[in-house]
Amino acid sequence: MEPDLFTAAAEERQEKEPSSSPLAVRMRPRTLDEVVGQQHLLKPGSPLRRLVGEASGPAGASSVILWGPPGTGKTTLAYVVSKATDARFVELSAITAGVKEVRAVIDGARRASGGYGKETVLFLDEIHRFSKAQQDSLLPAVENRWVTLIAATTENPYFSVISPLLSRSLLLTLEPLTDDDIKGLVQRALTDERGLKGAVALPEETESHLLRIAGGDARRALTALEAAAGAALDKGETEIGLTTLEETVDRAAVKYDRDGDQHYDVASALIKSIRGSDVDAALHYLARMIEAGEDPRFIARRLMISASEDIGLADPNALPIAVAAAQAVAMIGFPEAALTLSHATIALALAPKSNAATTAIGAALEDVRKGLAGSVPAHLRDSHYKGATKIGHGQGYVYPHDLSEGIAAQQYAPDALKNREYYTPTRHGAEARYADAVEWTRKNLGRKRS
Repeated sequence: MEPDLFTAAAEERQEKEPSSSPLAVRMRPRTLDEVVGQQHLLKPGSPLRRLVGEASGPAGASSVILWGPPGTGKTTLAYVVSKATDARFVELSAITAGVKEVRAVIDGARRASGGYGKETVLFLDEIHRFSKAQQDSLLPAVENRWVTLIAATTENPYFSVISPLLSRSLLLTLEPLTDDDIKGLVQRALTDERGLKGAVALPEETESHLLRIAGGDARRALTALEAAAGAALDKGETEIGLTTLEETVDRAAVKYDRDGDQHYDVASALIKSIRGSDVDAALHYLARMIEAGEDPRFIARRLMISASEDIGLADPNALPIAVAAAQAVAMIGFPEAALTLSHATIALALAPKSNAATTAIGAALEDVRKGLAGSVPAHLRDSHYKGATKIGHGQGYVYPHDLSEGIAAQQYAPDALKNREYYTPTRHGAEARYADAVEWTRKNLGRKRS
Protein backbone atom coordinates (compact mmCIF):
# COMPACT_ATOMS: atom_id res chain seq x y z
CA MET A 1 0.00 0.00 0.00
CA GLU A 2 1.22 3.50 -0.76
CA PRO A 3 0.30 5.66 2.24
CA ASP A 4 0.20 9.42 2.23
CA LEU A 5 1.39 11.45 5.23
CA PHE A 6 -1.96 11.18 7.00
CA THR A 7 -2.22 7.42 6.45
CA ALA A 8 1.34 6.92 7.68
CA ALA A 9 0.59 8.94 10.81
CA ALA A 10 -2.55 6.91 11.45
CA GLU A 11 -0.64 3.64 11.09
CA GLU A 12 2.08 4.87 13.43
CA ARG A 13 -0.55 5.77 16.04
CA GLN A 14 -2.13 2.33 15.72
CA GLU A 15 1.23 0.70 16.35
CA LYS A 16 1.78 2.81 19.49
CA GLU A 17 -1.85 2.58 20.67
CA PRO A 18 -3.31 -0.73 19.40
CA SER A 19 -6.60 -0.13 21.20
CA SER A 20 -7.30 2.80 18.88
CA SER A 21 -8.09 0.27 16.15
CA PRO A 22 -11.19 -1.95 16.20
CA LEU A 23 -10.64 -5.46 17.53
CA ALA A 24 -11.44 -6.91 14.09
CA VAL A 25 -8.58 -4.87 12.60
CA ARG A 26 -6.11 -5.72 15.39
CA MET A 27 -6.84 -9.44 15.04
CA ARG A 28 -6.27 -9.59 11.30
CA PRO A 29 -3.93 -12.48 10.50
CA ARG A 30 -0.34 -11.54 9.71
CA THR A 31 0.35 -14.66 7.66
CA LEU A 32 -1.71 -17.09 5.62
CA ASP A 33 -1.12 -19.71 8.33
CA GLU A 34 -3.10 -17.54 10.79
CA VAL A 35 -6.11 -17.28 8.48
CA VAL A 36 -9.25 -18.91 9.89
CA GLY A 37 -11.17 -21.13 7.47
CA GLN A 38 -10.74 -21.22 3.67
CA GLN A 39 -8.18 -24.01 3.93
CA HIS A 40 -9.18 -25.17 0.44
CA LEU A 41 -7.60 -21.96 -0.88
CA LEU A 42 -4.43 -22.11 1.20
CA LYS A 43 -2.82 -25.36 0.09
CA PRO A 44 0.84 -25.33 -1.02
CA GLY A 45 1.15 -23.99 -4.54
CA SER A 46 -2.25 -22.27 -4.42
CA PRO A 47 -2.70 -18.89 -6.16
CA LEU A 48 -2.72 -17.10 -2.79
CA ARG A 49 0.51 -18.79 -1.72
CA ARG A 50 2.08 -17.68 -4.98
CA LEU A 51 0.89 -14.12 -4.40
CA VAL A 52 2.84 -13.90 -1.14
CA GLY A 53 5.96 -15.24 -2.83
CA GLU A 54 5.91 -18.82 -1.49
CA ALA A 55 6.49 -20.30 -4.93
CA SER A 56 9.22 -19.85 -7.49
CA GLY A 57 9.76 -20.67 -11.11
CA PRO A 58 8.89 -19.20 -14.49
CA ALA A 59 5.14 -19.02 -13.79
CA GLY A 60 4.11 -15.71 -12.27
CA ALA A 61 1.31 -15.05 -9.79
CA SER A 62 -2.19 -14.97 -11.27
CA SER A 63 -4.81 -12.28 -10.81
CA VAL A 64 -7.64 -13.55 -8.62
CA ILE A 65 -11.26 -12.69 -7.89
CA LEU A 66 -12.35 -13.51 -4.33
CA TRP A 67 -16.07 -14.27 -4.13
CA GLY A 68 -17.87 -14.94 -0.88
CA PRO A 69 -20.33 -13.67 1.75
CA PRO A 70 -19.41 -10.75 4.04
CA GLY A 71 -17.04 -11.58 6.87
CA THR A 72 -15.46 -14.64 5.27
CA GLY A 73 -12.01 -13.10 4.88
CA LYS A 74 -11.75 -11.43 1.47
CA THR A 75 -10.24 -8.21 2.83
CA THR A 76 -8.21 -10.21 5.34
CA LEU A 77 -6.58 -12.27 2.60
CA ALA A 78 -5.70 -9.10 0.70
CA TYR A 79 -4.25 -7.61 3.89
CA VAL A 80 -2.06 -10.69 4.44
CA VAL A 81 -0.81 -10.43 0.88
CA SER A 82 -0.03 -6.73 1.40
CA LYS A 83 2.11 -7.52 4.45
CA ALA A 84 3.82 -10.62 3.07
CA THR A 85 4.53 -9.78 -0.54
CA ASP A 86 7.63 -7.99 -1.76
CA ALA A 87 5.52 -6.32 -4.42
CA ARG A 88 4.17 -2.80 -4.34
CA PHE A 89 0.62 -3.03 -2.90
CA VAL A 90 -2.15 -0.58 -3.81
CA GLU A 91 -5.71 -0.67 -2.47
CA LEU A 92 -8.80 0.84 -4.11
CA SER A 93 -12.48 0.60 -3.33
CA ALA A 94 -14.97 0.53 -6.18
CA ILE A 95 -17.29 2.60 -3.98
CA THR A 96 -15.04 5.66 -4.18
CA ALA A 97 -12.64 5.01 -7.08
CA GLY A 98 -13.23 5.46 -10.78
CA VAL A 99 -11.42 5.09 -14.11
CA LYS A 100 -9.13 8.03 -13.27
CA GLU A 101 -7.85 6.35 -10.11
CA VAL A 102 -7.45 2.99 -11.87
CA ARG A 103 -5.38 4.56 -14.66
CA ALA A 104 -3.20 6.34 -12.10
CA VAL A 105 -2.45 3.02 -10.43
CA ILE A 106 -1.67 1.36 -13.77
CA ASP A 107 0.64 4.23 -14.79
CA GLY A 108 2.40 3.96 -11.45
CA ALA A 109 2.72 0.21 -11.85
CA ARG A 110 4.36 0.55 -15.26
CA ARG A 111 6.82 3.13 -13.91
CA ALA A 112 7.65 0.94 -10.91
CA SER A 113 8.19 -2.09 -13.11
CA GLY A 114 10.30 -0.28 -15.67
CA GLY A 115 12.14 1.97 -13.25
CA TYR A 116 13.19 -0.42 -10.49
CA GLY A 117 11.69 -3.81 -11.33
CA LYS A 118 8.95 -3.67 -8.68
CA GLU A 119 5.75 -5.62 -9.31
CA THR A 120 2.40 -4.13 -8.28
CA VAL A 121 -0.50 -5.91 -6.60
CA LEU A 122 -3.82 -4.02 -6.86
CA PHE A 123 -6.55 -4.88 -4.38
CA LEU A 124 -9.93 -3.71 -5.65
CA ASP A 125 -12.72 -4.12 -3.12
CA GLU A 126 -16.40 -4.32 -4.15
CA ILE A 127 -15.54 -4.81 -7.82
CA HIS A 128 -19.19 -5.54 -8.60
CA ARG A 129 -19.86 -1.82 -8.07
CA PHE A 130 -17.68 -0.96 -11.08
CA SER A 131 -19.51 -0.37 -14.35
CA LYS A 132 -18.58 -2.31 -17.48
CA ALA A 133 -16.52 0.63 -18.73
CA GLN A 134 -14.67 0.88 -15.43
CA GLN A 135 -13.92 -2.84 -15.47
CA ASP A 136 -12.78 -2.56 -19.09
CA SER A 137 -10.10 -0.11 -17.95
CA LEU A 138 -8.44 -2.92 -15.98
CA LEU A 139 -8.09 -5.33 -18.91
CA PRO A 140 -4.77 -4.17 -20.47
CA ALA A 141 -3.05 -4.05 -17.09
CA VAL A 142 -4.25 -7.51 -16.06
CA GLU A 143 -3.60 -9.09 -19.46
CA ASN A 144 -0.06 -7.70 -19.70
CA ARG A 145 0.51 -8.27 -15.97
CA TRP A 146 1.38 -4.66 -15.31
CA VAL A 147 -0.60 -5.31 -12.13
CA THR A 148 -1.64 -8.48 -10.37
CA LEU A 149 -5.27 -7.95 -9.46
CA ILE A 150 -6.95 -9.13 -6.28
CA ALA A 151 -10.64 -8.25 -6.64
CA ALA A 152 -13.24 -8.92 -3.95
CA THR A 153 -16.99 -9.25 -4.39
CA THR A 154 -20.05 -10.48 -2.52
CA GLU A 155 -22.04 -10.68 -5.76
CA ASN A 156 -22.01 -13.57 -8.22
CA PRO A 157 -19.10 -12.63 -10.51
CA TYR A 158 -20.69 -14.42 -13.47
CA PHE A 159 -23.30 -11.67 -13.39
CA SER A 160 -21.35 -8.74 -11.94
CA VAL A 161 -17.89 -9.06 -13.53
CA ILE A 162 -17.31 -8.78 -17.27
CA SER A 163 -16.33 -11.98 -19.07
CA PRO A 164 -12.95 -10.73 -20.39
CA LEU A 165 -11.84 -9.93 -16.85
CA LEU A 166 -13.10 -13.27 -15.55
CA SER A 167 -11.19 -15.12 -18.25
CA ARG A 168 -7.95 -13.34 -17.29
CA SER A 169 -8.32 -14.12 -13.57
CA LEU A 170 -8.76 -17.12 -11.32
CA LEU A 171 -12.10 -17.22 -9.48
CA LEU A 172 -11.63 -18.28 -5.85
CA THR A 173 -14.82 -19.01 -3.91
CA LEU A 174 -14.74 -18.39 -0.18
CA GLU A 175 -16.95 -20.60 1.96
CA PRO A 176 -18.97 -19.35 4.95
CA LEU A 177 -17.03 -19.74 8.18
CA THR A 178 -18.18 -22.50 10.50
CA ASP A 179 -18.98 -22.02 14.17
CA ASP A 180 -15.69 -23.77 14.98
CA ASP A 181 -13.83 -21.28 12.78
CA ILE A 182 -15.46 -18.32 14.54
CA LYS A 183 -14.95 -19.92 17.95
CA GLY A 184 -11.22 -20.31 17.33
CA LEU A 185 -10.97 -16.68 16.27
CA VAL A 186 -12.92 -15.48 19.33
CA GLN A 187 -10.77 -17.52 21.71
CA ARG A 188 -7.62 -16.08 20.11
CA ALA A 189 -8.99 -12.54 20.44
CA LEU A 190 -9.72 -13.07 24.14
CA THR A 191 -6.13 -13.95 25.01
CA ASP A 192 -3.89 -12.50 22.30
CA GLU A 193 -1.73 -9.47 23.08
CA ARG A 194 -3.24 -7.73 20.06
CA GLY A 195 -6.71 -8.50 21.36
CA LEU A 196 -8.22 -8.36 24.83
CA LYS A 197 -5.13 -9.79 26.61
CA GLY A 198 -7.16 -12.01 28.92
CA ALA A 199 -8.97 -9.04 30.49
CA VAL A 200 -12.31 -10.85 30.42
CA ALA A 201 -13.54 -14.43 30.20
CA LEU A 202 -16.31 -15.70 27.95
CA PRO A 203 -18.57 -18.33 29.53
CA GLU A 204 -19.87 -21.12 27.30
CA GLU A 205 -23.48 -19.88 27.35
CA THR A 206 -22.41 -16.39 26.24
CA GLU A 207 -20.07 -17.78 23.64
CA SER A 208 -22.89 -19.88 22.13
CA HIS A 209 -25.05 -16.78 21.77
CA LEU A 210 -22.15 -14.84 20.26
CA LEU A 211 -21.64 -17.57 17.65
CA ARG A 212 -25.34 -17.52 16.78
CA ILE A 213 -25.50 -13.78 16.23
CA ALA A 214 -22.25 -13.86 14.23
CA GLY A 215 -23.91 -16.02 11.58
CA GLY A 216 -20.56 -17.06 10.09
CA ASP A 217 -19.29 -13.46 9.89
CA ALA A 218 -15.93 -13.08 11.63
CA ARG A 219 -16.07 -9.28 11.63
CA ARG A 220 -19.51 -9.29 13.23
CA ALA A 221 -18.32 -11.72 15.93
CA LEU A 222 -15.29 -9.63 16.87
CA THR A 223 -17.27 -6.38 16.81
CA ALA A 224 -19.87 -7.83 19.20
CA LEU A 225 -17.15 -9.34 21.40
CA GLU A 226 -15.34 -6.02 21.70
CA ALA A 227 -18.52 -4.11 22.57
CA ALA A 228 -19.58 -6.70 25.17
CA ALA A 229 -16.10 -6.83 26.69
CA GLY A 230 -16.11 -3.04 27.05
CA ALA A 231 -19.51 -3.13 28.73
CA ALA A 232 -18.40 -5.87 31.13
CA LEU A 233 -15.22 -4.00 32.09
CA ASP A 234 -17.19 -0.79 32.65
CA LYS A 235 -19.30 -2.76 35.15
CA GLY A 236 -16.17 -4.02 36.89
CA GLU A 237 -16.85 -7.59 35.77
CA THR A 238 -14.19 -10.09 34.75
CA GLU A 239 -16.39 -12.15 32.48
CA ILE A 240 -18.95 -11.34 29.81
CA GLY A 241 -22.32 -12.49 31.07
CA LEU A 242 -25.13 -13.47 28.73
CA THR A 243 -27.21 -10.50 29.91
CA THR A 244 -24.36 -8.11 29.13
CA LEU A 245 -24.00 -9.48 25.60
CA GLU A 246 -27.78 -9.32 25.04
CA GLU A 247 -27.87 -5.69 26.20
CA THR A 248 -24.85 -4.75 24.11
CA VAL A 249 -26.03 -6.21 20.80
CA ASP A 250 -29.73 -5.57 21.56
CA ARG A 251 -30.59 -9.12 20.70
CA ALA A 252 -32.09 -11.64 23.09
CA ALA A 253 -30.63 -15.12 23.30
CA VAL A 254 -33.04 -17.66 21.86
CA LYS A 255 -33.28 -20.84 23.90
CA TYR A 256 -32.46 -23.23 21.14
CA ASP A 257 -29.83 -25.96 20.94
CA ARG A 258 -29.12 -27.00 17.38
CA ASP A 259 -27.94 -30.40 18.59
CA GLY A 260 -30.47 -31.00 21.36
CA ASP A 261 -34.16 -31.22 22.21
CA GLN A 262 -34.96 -27.61 21.29
CA HIS A 263 -33.74 -28.25 17.74
CA TYR A 264 -36.19 -31.10 17.25
CA ASP A 265 -39.00 -29.63 19.33
CA VAL A 266 -39.11 -26.34 17.41
CA ALA A 267 -38.73 -28.08 14.05
CA SER A 268 -41.60 -30.41 15.00
CA ALA A 269 -43.75 -27.45 16.06
CA LEU A 270 -43.07 -25.72 12.73
CA ILE A 271 -44.21 -28.72 10.70
CA LYS A 272 -47.25 -29.40 12.92
CA SER A 273 -48.29 -25.74 12.65
CA ILE A 274 -48.07 -25.97 8.85
CA ARG A 275 -50.06 -29.22 8.94
CA GLY A 276 -52.64 -27.49 11.11
CA SER A 277 -52.83 -24.52 8.71
CA ASP A 278 -51.86 -22.02 11.44
CA VAL A 279 -49.72 -19.69 9.38
CA ASP A 280 -48.96 -17.35 12.29
CA ALA A 281 -47.68 -20.10 14.57
CA ALA A 282 -45.66 -21.53 11.70
CA LEU A 283 -44.00 -18.15 11.12
CA HIS A 284 -43.24 -17.85 14.84
CA TYR A 285 -41.37 -21.15 14.91
CA LEU A 286 -39.63 -20.31 11.64
CA ALA A 287 -38.47 -17.00 13.16
CA ARG A 288 -37.14 -18.81 16.24
CA MET A 289 -35.11 -21.14 14.08
CA ILE A 290 -33.74 -18.32 11.95
CA GLU A 291 -32.87 -16.14 14.95
CA ALA A 292 -31.11 -19.06 16.64
CA GLY A 293 -28.87 -19.54 13.62
CA GLU A 294 -30.38 -22.79 12.36
CA ASP A 295 -28.97 -24.07 9.07
CA PRO A 296 -31.39 -22.73 6.43
CA ARG A 297 -30.88 -25.89 4.39
CA PHE A 298 -32.28 -27.96 7.27
CA ILE A 299 -35.40 -25.80 7.38
CA ALA A 300 -35.80 -26.04 3.60
CA ARG A 301 -35.52 -29.84 3.74
CA ARG A 302 -38.28 -30.00 6.36
CA LEU A 303 -40.52 -27.84 4.17
CA MET A 304 -39.99 -30.13 1.16
CA ILE A 305 -40.97 -33.15 3.27
CA SER A 306 -44.04 -31.33 4.56
CA ALA A 307 -45.13 -30.50 1.02
CA SER A 308 -45.44 -34.19 0.17
CA GLU A 309 -46.35 -35.55 3.60
CA ASP A 310 -49.14 -33.16 4.51
CA ILE A 311 -50.27 -31.46 1.28
CA GLY A 312 -49.57 -33.77 -1.62
CA LEU A 313 -51.97 -33.48 -4.53
CA ALA A 314 -54.37 -31.21 -2.64
CA ASP A 315 -52.05 -28.48 -3.95
CA PRO A 316 -49.68 -29.84 -6.64
CA ASN A 317 -47.76 -26.54 -6.53
CA ALA A 318 -46.70 -27.04 -2.90
CA LEU A 319 -43.76 -29.33 -3.67
CA PRO A 320 -42.39 -27.18 -6.54
CA ILE A 321 -42.59 -24.14 -4.24
CA ALA A 322 -40.69 -25.97 -1.48
CA VAL A 323 -38.07 -27.29 -3.90
CA ALA A 324 -37.59 -23.85 -5.44
CA ALA A 325 -37.19 -22.42 -1.94
CA ALA A 326 -34.52 -25.01 -1.11
CA GLN A 327 -32.62 -24.18 -4.29
CA ALA A 328 -32.85 -20.45 -3.62
CA VAL A 329 -31.69 -20.90 -0.02
CA ALA A 330 -28.65 -22.85 -1.20
CA MET A 331 -27.73 -20.03 -3.58
CA ILE A 332 -28.31 -16.95 -1.42
CA GLY A 333 -27.96 -17.97 2.25
CA PHE A 334 -28.90 -15.79 5.20
CA PRO A 335 -30.08 -13.10 5.74
CA GLU A 336 -32.01 -13.00 2.43
CA ALA A 337 -32.92 -16.69 2.70
CA ALA A 338 -35.30 -15.75 5.52
CA LEU A 339 -37.59 -14.15 2.93
CA THR A 340 -37.61 -17.29 0.80
CA LEU A 341 -38.31 -19.56 3.78
CA SER A 342 -41.14 -17.26 4.85
CA HIS A 343 -42.59 -17.37 1.32
CA ALA A 344 -42.59 -21.18 1.31
CA THR A 345 -43.86 -21.53 4.88
CA ILE A 346 -46.85 -19.26 4.23
CA ALA A 347 -47.71 -21.08 0.99
CA LEU A 348 -47.57 -24.49 2.67
CA ALA A 349 -49.48 -23.43 5.78
CA LEU A 350 -52.36 -21.98 3.74
CA ALA A 351 -52.48 -24.81 1.18
CA PRO A 352 -55.29 -27.39 1.32
CA LYS A 353 -54.07 -30.51 3.09
CA SER A 354 -53.98 -34.19 2.20
CA ASN A 355 -51.86 -37.01 3.54
CA ALA A 356 -53.15 -39.44 0.89
CA ALA A 357 -49.73 -39.72 -0.78
CA THR A 358 -48.18 -40.51 2.61
CA THR A 359 -50.68 -43.19 3.55
CA ALA A 360 -50.60 -44.66 0.02
CA ILE A 361 -46.87 -45.38 -0.02
CA GLY A 362 -47.03 -46.47 3.63
CA ALA A 363 -49.68 -49.10 2.86
CA ALA A 364 -47.82 -50.29 -0.25
CA LEU A 365 -44.56 -50.65 1.70
CA GLU A 366 -46.33 -52.52 4.48
CA ASP A 367 -47.64 -55.13 2.00
CA VAL A 368 -44.23 -55.54 0.37
CA ARG A 369 -42.60 -56.02 3.77
CA LYS A 370 -45.22 -58.67 4.60
CA GLY A 371 -44.21 -60.57 1.49
CA LEU A 372 -47.25 -59.63 -0.57
CA ALA A 373 -45.59 -59.30 -3.93
CA GLY A 374 -45.74 -62.19 -6.37
CA SER A 375 -44.57 -62.38 -9.95
CA VAL A 376 -45.02 -59.62 -12.47
CA PRO A 377 -47.86 -60.67 -14.83
CA ALA A 378 -46.41 -62.24 -17.98
CA HIS A 379 -47.94 -59.72 -20.37
CA LEU A 380 -46.18 -56.85 -18.51
CA ARG A 381 -42.71 -58.41 -18.56
CA ASP A 382 -39.92 -57.09 -20.76
CA SER A 383 -40.22 -58.47 -24.27
CA HIS A 384 -37.49 -56.50 -26.00
CA TYR A 385 -34.73 -59.09 -25.83
CA LYS A 386 -34.31 -62.05 -28.15
CA GLY A 387 -36.26 -65.08 -27.05
CA ALA A 388 -38.59 -63.24 -24.67
CA THR A 389 -41.70 -64.03 -26.71
CA LYS A 390 -40.85 -67.73 -26.74
CA ILE A 391 -41.34 -67.83 -22.97
CA GLY A 392 -44.53 -65.80 -23.09
CA HIS A 393 -43.21 -62.39 -22.04
CA GLY A 394 -45.32 -59.54 -23.36
CA GLN A 395 -47.95 -61.78 -24.98
CA GLY A 396 -51.45 -60.37 -24.65
CA TYR A 397 -50.30 -56.90 -23.62
CA VAL A 398 -52.68 -54.17 -24.79
CA TYR A 399 -51.06 -50.83 -25.68
CA PRO A 400 -53.32 -48.16 -24.09
CA HIS A 401 -52.52 -45.56 -26.76
CA ASP A 402 -54.12 -47.80 -29.38
CA LEU A 403 -57.49 -47.37 -27.66
CA SER A 404 -59.72 -44.33 -28.02
CA GLU A 405 -60.21 -44.10 -24.25
CA GLY A 406 -56.45 -44.31 -23.62
CA ILE A 407 -56.93 -46.96 -20.94
CA ALA A 408 -56.68 -50.75 -21.27
CA ALA A 409 -58.69 -53.03 -19.00
CA GLN A 410 -55.95 -55.51 -18.17
CA GLN A 411 -54.29 -56.73 -15.00
CA TYR A 412 -51.28 -54.71 -13.87
CA ALA A 413 -50.71 -55.81 -10.27
CA PRO A 414 -49.41 -59.24 -9.27
CA ASP A 415 -52.10 -61.83 -8.55
CA ALA A 416 -51.69 -61.44 -4.78
CA LEU A 417 -52.52 -57.74 -5.06
CA LYS A 418 -54.97 -57.85 -7.93
CA ASN A 419 -57.62 -55.59 -6.40
CA ARG A 420 -55.52 -53.85 -3.76
CA GLU A 421 -56.11 -50.07 -3.38
CA TYR A 422 -53.50 -47.87 -1.75
CA TYR A 423 -54.34 -44.36 -2.86
CA THR A 424 -57.42 -42.93 -1.17
CA PRO A 425 -57.64 -39.30 -2.30
CA THR A 426 -59.41 -36.61 -0.37
CA ARG A 427 -61.61 -33.99 -1.99
CA HIS A 428 -59.52 -31.15 -0.56
CA GLY A 429 -58.33 -28.53 -3.02
CA ALA A 430 -56.98 -29.81 -6.31
CA GLU A 431 -57.08 -33.41 -5.12
CA ALA A 432 -60.80 -33.52 -5.84
CA ARG A 433 -60.05 -33.95 -9.53
CA TYR A 434 -57.64 -36.78 -8.70
CA ALA A 435 -60.42 -38.41 -6.68
CA ASP A 436 -62.67 -38.30 -9.75
CA ALA A 437 -59.85 -39.56 -11.96
CA VAL A 438 -58.97 -42.54 -9.76
CA GLU A 439 -62.63 -43.53 -9.46
CA TRP A 440 -63.06 -43.46 -13.25
CA THR A 441 -59.81 -45.30 -14.03
CA ARG A 442 -60.42 -48.08 -11.52
CA LYS A 443 -63.88 -48.62 -12.95
CA ASN A 444 -62.57 -48.75 -16.53
CA LEU A 445 -59.75 -51.08 -15.55
CA GLY A 446 -62.41 -53.54 -14.49
CA ARG A 447 -61.19 -53.55 -10.95
CA LYS A 448 -63.29 -55.05 -8.19
CA ARG A 449 -63.24 -53.40 -4.78
CA SER A 450 -61.04 -55.33 -2.32
